[in-house]
Amino acid sequence: MIAMLLAGGQGSRLGVLTKNVAKPAVAFGGKYSIIDFPLSNCINSGVDTVGILTQYQPLRLNAHIGIGIPWDLDRNYGGVAMLSPHETSLGSDWYSGTANAIYQNIEYIESYNPDYVLILSGDHIYKMDYEVMLDYHKAQNADLTIATMPVPWEEASRFGLAVTDETGRITEFEEKPKNPSSNLASMGIYIFSWPVLREALIKLKNEPGCDFGKHIIPYVKEKGDRIFAYEFNEYWKDVGTLGSYWQANMELVDIIPEFNLYEEYWKIYTKSDNIKPQYLGPEAEVNRSLISEGCEIYGKVENSVLGAGVTVDEGAVVRDSIIMANVTIGKGSVLDKCIIAENTVIGAGCELGTGEYAESMLDTKVYQFDLVTIGENSVIPDGVRIGKNTAIKGVTVPEDYPAGALPSGGYIIKEGEEL
Repeated sequence: MIAMLLAGGQGSRLGVLTKNVAKPAVAFGGKYSIIDFPLSNCINSGVDTVGILTQYQPLRLNAHIGIGIPWDLDRNYGGVAMLSPHETSLGSDWYSGTANAIYQNIEYIESYNPDYVLILSGDHIYKMDYEVMLDYHKAQNADLTIATMPVPWEEASRFGLAVTDETGRITEFEEKPKNPSSNLASMGIYIFSWPVLREALIKLKNEPGCDFGKHIIPYVKEKGDRIFAYEFNEYWKDVGTLGSYWQANMELVDIIPEFNLYEEYWKIYTKSDNIKPQYLGPEAEVNRSLISEGCEIYGKVENSVLGAGVTVDEGAVVRDSIIMANVTIGKGSVLDKCIIAENTVIGAGCELGTGEYAESMLDTKVYQFDLVTIGENSVIPDGVRIGKNTAIKGVTVPEDYPAGALPSGGYIIKEGEEL
């Protein structure tokens, strides 16, 4: 079995966090990137041939994966391959859908002549043994096995939904129905017997925006092929919104975390730079937080996740926040429920996350949580107050803050940083 990992999505619901980076490359849990989780699942499951399909802003993702050394995927045969859209004798095309992306790399798959192909999304947080799922696929003599899990009924319409019989065979499949008849949701993880997938991809190659949920699965089902649901009941999180991304990070610092990063038998691997150790100053106070390498803490950190190289200056307070790598937080600043992307500077005496919640004036679909979200390489000047449900991207100056404040629901996107 080889794996094809879909990692080309923008992740637009993460707002300014994905302005310059694909969602699978966004930092998670301090030292990791989101893509580390499905990649680590592959090598822990014995899947050692992985094609990673990239499209949107692939530079940082390519640099992070490299030749796959952290995941033991630097191999002469198999290993990891970065697969971006390319030109052929018939012309060139961007990937226009999840299945279209696989179709455009059909020659890569055929070069390994696999019996089975595992399709994965590069933007979910979970641990799964794909070998167990493959054993189930074989035992059922299935043509397609879909990993599923029960979701709350009120959320069911966001997913592809399966109805199964007593043997686990899928009798109905609906993609994001308005009135769901099931709450057994597809996780976007599929095992296909290769001849079945190959035939479906070729048959539907001219389908605009060809997608697994909308096109491939209904086609395979209509043909009468055997489709089964593999039910998964452990931790799985789609971190596709700012709220779910923040929540999943905060769950890591629970006293008994539901998702454990420290299990020896199922390690999460990542690219690790050689960074100096953490330093806690004489007045530093850290409670229930993840602090990565290279951090210097002189103030107070509570219930937060800090990436590598973060500096929290004297008198500064960080609560319930995600601070990505190489962020500097100035003296006396107070941060509540913030997501601060890489290489950002927060000036001295600032207050972030103040006041009452207000509806976003930028995008109500993306910004609908009481979070302060600041994109990478931004600068916040000294002494400003920033309300809840706000977004900032770019190097800002005092003149950008009337009366020294950005009210709740407001945003500042500097020229050249348009979304």
